[in-house]
Amino acid sequence: FRFRRNIFCLFRYPPPLVFVPFWSASASSRGAMVRTKLANGETEVHHRPKRGWIWNQFFVLEEHMGPDAQYVGKLHSNSDKGDGSVRYILSGEGAGTIFIINEETGDIHATKSLDRERKTHYVLHAQALDRNTEEALEPKSEFIIKVQDINDNAPKFPDGPFVATVPEMSEVGTSVLQVTATDADDPTYGNSARIVYSILQGQPYFSVDPKTGIIRTALANMDREAREHYTVVIQAKDMAGQVGGLSGSTTINITLTDVNDNPPTFPQKNYQLYVPESAQVGKPVGKIKANDEDLGVNADIKYSIINSEGANMFSISTDRDTREGIISLKKPLNYERKKTYTLHIEGTNTHVDPRFSYLGSFKDTATLKITVGDVDEAPIFSMDYYIMDVYENVPSGTEVGMVTARDPDSRNSPVRYFLDSKEEGVRYFRIEENSGLIRTTQPLDREAMPWHNITVMASEVDSPSLLSHVPVTVQVLDVNDNPPEIATDEEVIVCESSRPGQLIQTVTAVDKDDFANGQRFSFALPSQLPVNPNFTLKDNEDSTASILARRRRFNHLTQELYELPIVVWDGGEPSLSGTSTLTLRVCPCQSYGKVRMCQGEAFLSSAGLSTGALIAILLCIVILLAIVVLFITLRRSKKEPLIISEEDIRENVVTYDDEGGGEADTEAFDIIALRNPAAAEELKFRRDVRPETRKHVDPPRSRRSPSVELDEVDVHEFIKQRLVEADMDTSVPPYDSLQTYAYEGQGSPTGSISPLDSPGTQSEQDYNYLDDWGPEFQKLAELYGEAESDVTT
Repeated sequence: FRFRRNIFCLFRYPPPLVFVPFWSASASSRGAMVRTKLANGETEVHHRPKRGWIWNQFFVLEEHMGPDAQYVGKLHSNSDKGDGSVRYILSGEGAGTIFIINEETGDIHATKSLDRERKTHYVLHAQALDRNTEEALEPKSEFIIKVQDINDNAPKFPDGPFVATVPEMSEVGTSVLQVTATDADDPTYGNSARIVYSILQGQPYFSVDPKTGIIRTALANMDREAREHYTVVIQAKDMAGQVGGLSGSTTINITLTDVNDNPPTFPQKNYQLYVPESAQVGKPVGKIKANDEDLGVNADIKYSIINSEGANMFSISTDRDTREGIISLKKPLNYERKKTYTLHIEGTNTHVDPRFSYLGSFKDTATLKITVGDVDEAPIFSMDYYIMDVYENVPSGTEVGMVTARDPDSRNSPVRYFLDSKEEGVRYFRIEENSGLIRTTQPLDREAMPWHNITVMASEVDSPSLLSHVPVTVQVLDVNDNPPEIATDEEVIVCESSRPGQLIQTVTAVDKDDFANGQRFSFALPSQLPVNPNFTLKDNEDSTASILARRRRFNHLTQELYELPIVVWDGGEPSLSGTSTLTLRVCPCQSYGKVRMCQGEAFLSSAGLSTGALIAILLCIVILLAIVVLFITLRRSKKEPLIISEEDIRENVVTYDDEGGGEADTEAFDIIALRNPAAAEELKFRRDVRPETRKHVDPPRSRRSPSVELDEVDVHEFIKQRLVEADMDTSVPPYDSLQTYAYEGQGSPTGSISPLDSPGTQSEQDYNYLDDWGPEFQKLAELYGEAESDVTT
């Protein structure tokens, strides 16, 4: 092959100038010979090996906007003689659509505008064929068409706009933020992607590094309190900033953050405050505030009172929300004692930045003058509480003590006193309204209530609604008004084997009076009584006494109990005495004076029964009694009444609490007892006494039945007579017989309406009409007819 290199120069406005080389091969099947001329004038011949295709890269400019297709390059085979017998074929990426080839000449053109940012190169294949035989004159070869970049993309800030902060008062050159722009052009070819940064807005406060895009402060001592927010516009331009380059911009919003560079300041140096003297201790009475232009913790202020006059009476604290100084009262105010106070108040920052110490101390002071207002106050007692004393048993009206109160106001109004009526102790005392003198209303008893608590109230005569209270405690002093008594209430045990002079028991005394009058006692036997032959008493002179035996041996069978009166004196002024009688019981004792047993125990001991045996006997007795009671209860519950059914034809409603006398006993089921006293009298078999009937005037009736006359009998006399008969009759069975007499009274002209009396009265009723009602009522008519005939008979 013989190679030929052609160089095409393509021009595009504006510059730069672009050179596009490509290789075109000449057909030579035998190879190519290259001659090289040496320095000595000889010529050296080099033989190159045979090669079918040798292709370099083709180049095509992007964004071609011309009217004709853009020429790319030319394919040529050494076999082509120029007679049109060779046909060139192009295949691969974009062949036939983007790139077309002239089959005869091998010229390649681009028919469309290309974008390097979308696709940078295309891979194609070329082939030369014999037009007549369609045989391949050259093997298929591959070549590349690269899209040549032009500056058609402007720089962009993909993350903008930006927000940044920087502390106020920062030094010049303090870094704020770094911004970066991107360019889609080819960074390896020319200056299309070489970016330079510049600031369009934000000077003279900020600057930007042209190469790195770092934004820095450009002005010293920028004050947030003067200006807080800044807007900076940064531009990025390609082509290294040259004329004709493309550019893009972004916005950065920069905020100055606060530092403690401002001290607190009071708006004015002197303040005034009015506080009434009735203000409560611990409660706020006023506020004061210092201004600080800083923010957050840099504006925190601590207030303090720096002079002793104000610090003793008042305190100040800081409200975290409002940053105000809250002034509170430490001690009660008194208009009459001091009318004004002066407070020197200091406000100091709690978080001081030492970098700004050159600006001065971060604190300020102000003066607050407080005026105390006069208020009508309640009376004030001379003491916070009173303790008084009075002897017990003193007569009513005795002076106990005096309380005093005064009006604290300047007008000094009169004060009146009275007691709180709701308290229990008031009924024992009263107070004089004008003087405050407390007196008793009745004698007091220390032993019943040694202390009394009362409350005295005071009010001004001019302002009775203002009250003051003071507690008063009254102690009741003791007098010797209670005689002493022997302390023991138990029986004294005397052993049968006691000897003369033997100690029986030591006794003590008690006294309701207090220690001063009741703890020194002396003892003796009554002097007015004859000498006790059995016992004697010895005073031990230590507020105790010993009972001693006077004779030898005692016998509980002869005399078991002895009484010993003892007189005891206390040590009070005057001394009081009391007589107590002790009961002494004689019991057998073991040796060494130990008591063995007394009373019931002696009987058990003689019988030889122990305590366990006694318990067992008592338990058996209780069980037997329970069985007997259960048996009797069950037997009574099983008794059946004489009349079981309500359908008993005898209609006996009288129940007797006995077993009955069998079938022959008709007395227990005698229904005549249920009739009226007159009818029972006529049918009674045993009639020893007949009651007398009283004369009376018949009622104005056309007919009166005999039973009506019998009803007028005195029932009380009738029952009394029957009671006597039952008590005197010896023929009745030896058990109680309950007889019930049903009588419904007298005085009514109609007589009794009881159905029990119906067989003994005459009736004018005709019962034949019942036959017309049917066969069911015929039996009823016969029964009533028989009953009427019996009455008539």
